[in-house]
This record gives sequence, structure tokens and C-alpha cells, in this order.
Amino acid sequence: MKRYIKNFDELAITKERTDMLTIMESAYEAIDTAAIIDKKFKLNNNLLTIENNTFNLNDYDHIYIIGFGKTSSVAVNAIEGILGDKIAGGIVMEKKLGECKYVKQYICTHPKPSVENILPSEELAQLAEKLDEKDLAIVVVSGGGSSMLCWPKLECEQGIILYDEFLKSGGDITELNTLRKHLSLLKGGGLAKLLYPATVASLIFCDVPGDKYEEVASGPTYKDTSLVQDAQSILLKYNLKYNFILNETPKEDIYFEKVFNIPLVTNSYALTGMKKKAEELGYNVVNIGAKLYEEPKIIINKLLTNAKPHTVVIGAGEPSVIVKGERGINGRCEYLTMLSLDMIGPENILSSFASDGIDNLSISAGAIADKFTIEKANKKNLSIKETLEKNTIDDFFSKTGDQIITGETGSNVSDLMILLQK
Repeated sequence: MKRYIKNFDELAITKERTDMLTIMESAYEAIDTAAIIDKKFKLNNNLLTIENNTFNLNDYDHIYIIGFGKTSSVAVNAIEGILGDKIAGGIVMEKKLGECKYVKQYICTHPKPSVENILPSEELAQLAEKLDEKDLAIVVVSGGGSSMLCWPKLECEQGIILYDEFLKSGGDITELNTLRKHLSLLKGGGLAKLLYPATVASLIFCDVPGDKYEEVASGPTYKDTSLVQDAQSILLKYNLKYNFILNETPKEDIYFEKVFNIPLVTNSYALTGMKKKAEELGYNVVNIGAKLYEEPKIIINKLLTNAKPHTVVIGAGEPSVIVKGERGINGRCEYLTMLSLDMIGPENILSSFASDGIDNLSISAGAIADKFTIEKANKKNLSIKETLEKNTIDDFFSKTGDQIITGETGSNVSDLMILLQK
């Protein structure tokens, strides 16, 4: 089995920790982007099969690859390994450069959009507009694409303001994406409109809890059902007073007749992988769900309520966190794990970890909380209460040595949670 957690041995100080880390690694293995492409993307005698969709490459003059989001460079690189010089060109937008040979690569900012994202987004839009009915566009859509796709310039300017304001509101990802769709000419089906009349195979790597494939990167190749009025209602609901300029998303069926949206992976894959490995290790397993949107303390209580001796409790989602005061560099995963230190018992080990390996601006994917974490904190005079008040959570777990270090995984399906009880 490939080792995903780089500091596995340093963290595995007990059998129970070792077991939990092994279960967590099975989650990463189940959502490995390159492995997913290798399994679901097949070429045989010029017949390209992606899941249950088959495309005869003899029907097309050109094949272009477009990718955006946190799995895109890994996925596009894997696709290049299969299609090779059949690819006429393309664009991939990512947080870092991959090893792509046939497509142009751009580094874009995430999680907050910036002016750096405008030029590659504009070039992507121009490429999309030049395709005709004899072209095939393979589009890799993954989490993070909402911030990277940033066109026209006005969308990017408004998107920066929206990002800062919405973090304080407590709204959920679906509401945020509804607003994003109505600020953009690429999201909410806008990319599908630009690609028309080409054939589009859109590969969806889902990071939105509840298998909401149409919400990934704010649905650039899906026909959007929301209206400008819906976006206006969300602005009113959260008292977002900036004068956002909204536009309607494409509603004409013709733009979507040759679009094949193909779901490839979601957080349920990670949960299935964890369940299987935990059972192999002899644990009972309780799955509390793949769409945990609640506040972190509510999620922790759900994990603890279902905990019994020799049981592993798993879940996935995107906890709702309202940012107050200093943001800190940690994200939802370290925050949830930090809160659990005052709630778990000596028989419990708990972790929340990011499937993409990066918890906001931290170098960690998350952290582990158990009695040893508390003991190390006490020895170093680290106060849980003070840490939460000052939002120095990343520093806390760095000092206790309980951060989970994976680096960027090239996968992204939401946050994952696990509680093991001895």
C-alpha cells in the first residue's frame, strides 16, 4: 500500500493510533486521482470509454483537455498518459505545476480568487469559444475550481469581496456557489455554453458533501436551475450589503445537448475505503454520513454518541465555521480536532483530516486528538482555551507533534472525520 501520511511512524505511538492512521490511509487510497483515471478512463482501438460513456475518436478532428481545481494537474497528466499526441492542446489551472506535456499550465490562487486567475480564465474561455462541432473537449472539474475560474474581470473583483464576506455569514457551500454562478460567465453552465457546439466529456471529481456533482467548481458544465432571484435572496438572508452585479445563467437546452457530465469520485469512496479497512482490522464501524455540514461541536457529539468499545465511527463533509477575529492559518480540520480535546475521553482517538492534504493555509491535512495530545500540551504549558481564543491552533498541534502531514494529495472530496474507541 502506498504511504500517504508522511509522518505516519512519528504519529503511530500506540496500536490504536497505528490502526487509525492505517484506516485514514485507506481513505486516501480510495480517492487517488491517478488511480481513478487509470480505472475509469480506457482507450481501445480509438474508442474512448469513460465510465459508461463511449466516444469514437474517429468522429472528432481535435481533442482538447481543459482542467481546473485541485485534482486537475494530476488527472490531466494521467489522461495525457493514455491519449498522448491525440491531444491537440488545452489549459489546466491548478495551485501548482504538474507534469503535463500537451496542455498549457497556469498556477492559480486558492481558496481566495485573485487577479492572477483572470488571464488563464480568459484564455480558457477563448479556447472554449473556438471549438466547433467536430471537436471533443475533455473537461476535468474539481474542487477549488470556483476560485480559479475567474472571468470576466468583474467576477473576480466581486468574488474576492464575496469570499471575505461569506466566511463571516455561516452560509453553506450550496448558497455560496449559487452566488458565484450568478457573478460569472463560466460557472453555472457558462463554460458549456462557450464550448457549444463541441462534444463535452466533463469528468467530475466531487468535493461537495452529499454527492452534489453539479455544485463542484460551481457547475460550469451543468445546466443551472437557480435564478438571479435566488441569489438575491441569499444576499438578503445574510445581510451581504455590497452591491453585487448579478447575471442569469444559461437556461437554453441546446447548450447542454452534447454535454456528458461524468461523475468519477466523491467522499463516499473514502468512507467505503475506511469502512473496509477498519473491518479488516477487526473493528465495528458506524458511518454517520457523507454530508456533515453542521457546526464542529455538533459533529463531534455525533461521533461520540455512536462510539462504543472497539468501534470506529466515520463521517465526511464540510463543517460550518463562522470566522471571527483573526483567521489563523489552520482550517476546519485542525479546528474541529482542537475542539474535541475538551470533549473526548481517554479511550478515544479523534481526527478530522483534509482529503486534499492541505487544511486552509496550514502545511498539515489535520491533526490527531487523544490523551497523549493532552499530556504533551500540558508538559509544554499549552492552553486549549487560550489556543482557541487566539486561534493559534496550527501552532498548538505543531508543538505537540500531532499534525498529519501528507502534502498536497492531488485528490479532493471534502473533509473526513474518524473516531476510534478502544
